[in-house]
Amino acid sequence: MTSAAGGREVSRYSWYVLGVLALVYVFNFLDRTLIYILFAPIKKEMALSDLQLAVLGTTSFVIFYTLLGIPFGRLADRRNRRNLIAAGLAVWSLFSGLTGFANGFWSIFFCRVMVGVGEATLGPAALSLIADYFPVRMRATVQAIFSAGIPLGAGLAFFLGGAIGQELGWRWAFWLLGFPGILVAILVYATVREPERGVTEAPRTSAPPEGWKKLLSSVPLRLHHIGYGLFAGAGYSLSVWLPLFLNRVHGMTLAGIGVFAGVTSIIGGVPGTALGGWAADRFRRRGPGGRMLFGAIAALVCVPLWLVLIFSPTLAPILVANFILLAFALAWLGPAAADVHEIAGPRLRGLAVGIYFFTVNLLGNGLVPPVIGRVNDALGVTANPAAMRISLLLCPALCAAAAILLYLGSRRLEKEAAP
Repeated sequence: MTSAAGGREVSRYSWYVLGVLALVYVFNFLDRTLIYILFAPIKKEMALSDLQLAVLGTTSFVIFYTLLGIPFGRLADRRNRRNLIAAGLAVWSLFSGLTGFANGFWSIFFCRVMVGVGEATLGPAALSLIADYFPVRMRATVQAIFSAGIPLGAGLAFFLGGAIGQELGWRWAFWLLGFPGILVAILVYATVREPERGVTEAPRTSAPPEGWKKLLSSVPLRLHHIGYGLFAGAGYSLSVWLPLFLNRVHGMTLAGIGVFAGVTSIIGGVPGTALGGWAADRFRRRGPGGRMLFGAIAALVCVPLWLVLIFSPTLAPILVANFILLAFALAWLGPAAADVHEIAGPRLRGLAVGIYFFTVNLLGNGLVPPVIGRVNDALGVTANPAAMRISLLLCPALCAAAAILLYLGSRRLEKEAAP
């Protein structure tokens, strides 16, 4: 066991809670990502444009996911967080499964909206719970372990969704992978306890913001949110558009793409996410801006990797670039959440995470992938698949911009902490 702030220790039960919440996050991203690997058969059956696919994949989900993230964050500051998570998981699992019964664009759109409503409960409540189970010095590490559910869930969505979609059809993929999350919701409700708030906090060098207006006026938080929002835009676009890119430009089958994307997501993204938190905690030892500096470096490394993925004429370099790209494109998740908690303090951490999720998902999920879809339609990628390379150039440009903003945020944190 490990000593924590306030004379407490990190118990085995704390690690159990972290494991359960990570499992919930796996289902979160499995249900969120599943539709991407199934774009091709859905597009064929329903005669949809790329912009419509992007709206179904991101915009429909983001509408209420972003809008409800802030009020759900406030609820996480005031109400039982376990109950919020269990209820949200039950809702999004139900509507993920019901997507398999959809008969057109609008019925899929409605199911995706409801998946977003359910998933909006998880981030603020889960990250707040984790912060009350683990001390500050471990926070990026444990939140990165939680965030490893992202590549694991996405990898399973690609791998299992591709296999089921090719063998049984796209509807069966939603039925078999969506509904089981309801059982996990029962597990959360039955076994996760609500801890006392703020018991793991360490002494602060400066007072936390007081009230949401002070929170929004924080320059480091604004640079943090916008920088990571741009970084997330490139990362989400990798999940949304890589399957169609591989199908159109390189002629891969649905099952082949599932194996390719699923395996690289798991073996690249999972350790990249977890080790990113570990590395960022060590950067943090140099000063309060250390974690954001780490995020800036990760964003900068992604720029050349994106260029290799986009322009390589053969699959082997794409496989290598995608493996490394996923590791760095997800390494910021734990550090970003840890910085939000540290800057906001325990009384506003739920609201702060809600604002953070709102900004990152509005930019990264709601704006960037549809823009790429609209450019695809304008370039006529159905007749000229190689034109997708032009639209995807937005992604390395976003990574470069994110690196600049996160570096500036890191410097501002250091300046504010100076005596």
